[in-house]
Amino acid sequence: MMPATMSLSGNAKSIVTRTCQAGPCLAPRPAASAVKHRKLCVPRAASAELDEVALLEKALALAKERVAKAKQAPPSPAGVPAGYEGPAFTIKTYNAISPVGLARFPKGKYVVSGDDAALPSSPMAVMLRSHQLKAEEVPHTVRCIVRCGAGVNNIPVQKMTELGIPVFNTPGANANAVKELVICGLLLASRGIIEGNKHVENVIYKEEKEYEKQAKRIEKDKAMFVGTEIEGKTLGVVGLGAIGGRVVNAALSLGMKVVGFDPVLSLDAAWKLPGDRMQRANSLEELLKISDYITVHVPYIKGATHHMINGSNLELCKPGVHLLNFSRAEIIDGEALLDMYKSGRMTGKYVSDFADPYLSGHPRHVVIPHLGASTEEAEDNSAAMAADTIKDFLETGTIRNSVNFPQTVLDKKPGHIGGRLCIVNKNEAGVLGQITTFLGTRNVNIEQQINTSRGEIAYTVLDFGKVEDPAGLQEGLAKSCPGIISSRFIGNVFDDELGKPGTFFYVKWAQDSNSNGAKAPVA
Repeated sequence: MMPATMSLSGNAKSIVTRTCQAGPCLAPRPAASAVKHRKLCVPRAASAELDEVALLEKALALAKERVAKAKQAPPSPAGVPAGYEGPAFTIKTYNAISPVGLARFPKGKYVVSGDDAALPSSPMAVMLRSHQLKAEEVPHTVRCIVRCGAGVNNIPVQKMTELGIPVFNTPGANANAVKELVICGLLLASRGIIEGNKHVENVIYKEEKEYEKQAKRIEKDKAMFVGTEIEGKTLGVVGLGAIGGRVVNAALSLGMKVVGFDPVLSLDAAWKLPGDRMQRANSLEELLKISDYITVHVPYIKGATHHMINGSNLELCKPGVHLLNFSRAEIIDGEALLDMYKSGRMTGKYVSDFADPYLSGHPRHVVIPHLGASTEEAEDNSAAMAADTIKDFLETGTIRNSVNFPQTVLDKKPGHIGGRLCIVNKNEAGVLGQITTFLGTRNVNIEQQINTSRGEIAYTVLDFGKVEDPAGLQEGLAKSCPGIISSRFIGNVFDDELGKPGTFFYVKWAQDSNSNGAKAPVA
């Protein structure tokens, strides 16, 4: 039985008010000034309505709990497209790949596993995170390699290029995670946060055993860790891609002045920059001279970005400049930086998520684990982007975000039903002519094509009608065109808008593995 007078939640107040107005209350309403906790008078007739409110509140809480659990669960795998038949695409994984990414592969159309024994055939693609991939781990059936992340220094890219295998990454998938870590790094460099925490744990807690004394000592010793504010300071951002662009905008929102430098800025990245609010440096040296903080966001390329910041240009920096490196350790010359610290020429901090053999244990080197992409969101984004990249390439031959192959997109031609041939060849004069000439001798009518190149590699995609003997066509093509490294026929690529595994013909490896130089088709 409900008491005549009780305290109510806000959700029930409207019901109670209406009921009290409908008839006399069992208890007089006390004056507001006479009570600390307001009590509302409730007639016994309202008990049913209040019970209903309680049930609704409980149901709402359970519904919210179900929604929260649903968000944590990976999405259901996509179904196999209606009418799909044929062999599955096979993907070999290394490391623990996010279920969000794996769920992007339709079951039945793809078989994905880290265990070779679980794959029905040798893998057509490799998907990995930090695994140090060796060339001998890549079988001759592999069409592409995709890294769930930005850096590819754990993949033998040059060797894969020679073998005609595109290597992909997922730029921008972890951009927000790294941006947040950079903002954290700015504060770690400025405010003595880590030093203060170490002082509390290693000094105060050991010397003072009573809470009152600890509290007084913590308050007293704060003067030892006076820092500076980042507002109004100048941040130099080296590299204005997906991560650098986000850092620029975040720093501006915190009241910093920003100067950026990127000699190879893409048009897409440029559109995302607040050009009217940031200064663009004409050279790295110009940026170094005027910055109070410098953060680097460039890929590591041996011979290009190795020791991009070194002994020569460190001399241009302000003495108190703080350096942040969440890209790769080799971007900044640790030995040169140590010399600057020893001479007193530089007094600012170096914050990185990489160890450095020269700065190990140095008080001005703030080292944290490599946490740039270590968030659930970043891992999910990277895996999903990697899965989509694999699907696009295997099913249509599309190349986006490759570190060694040219971007290549050949959209479907309206009304086209037929085959698509993807050819990797040496970037040499005359090869494309040899390809089209040979296809002409086989009465193959090319409906549309695209030819792109990058460095030593050229990539050609051709659409034509259905071919009865794709393996024979590719074998003849390889014999007539010595510059071809590999070719891949995608069976009836647009019949179901997705494509099917077709005949893969690897020329170079077959030559390397057979003394007689025979060309061997691979299913």
